[in-house]
Amino acid sequence: MEKSLAEIQREVDAYISQFKEGYFSPLSMLARMSEEVGELAREVNHSFGEKPKKADEPENSIELELGDILFITVCFANSLGIDLTEAMDKVMLKFNTRDADRWTKKNTD
Repeated sequence: MEKSLAEIQREVDAYISQFKEGYFSPLSMLARMSEEVGELAREVNHSFGEKPKKADEPENSIELELGDILFITVCFANSLGIDLTEAMDKVMLKFNTRDADRWTKKNTD
């Protein structure tokens, strides 16, 4: 069963709410997000780039790094009271209007 963004936001909030520390500050979350994007870049470089993993490097995956980025994104949104479904709807409206003719569409016939 697929989870909606709202369900994911509630799940993350329930997890974070069990700790006295709660959500980190926005600046700390941005730093953490930057760290996670760096870890994703490293995994992509190992998988598709010219830099192979060292023999002693721990196994990790692009999937897990994307999951970490999603988690911190949800934490960031929750801490600021942002509904990610609404945010996504606004972004898709922007792409569907501003960029409607920007890319070559596939033939559908």
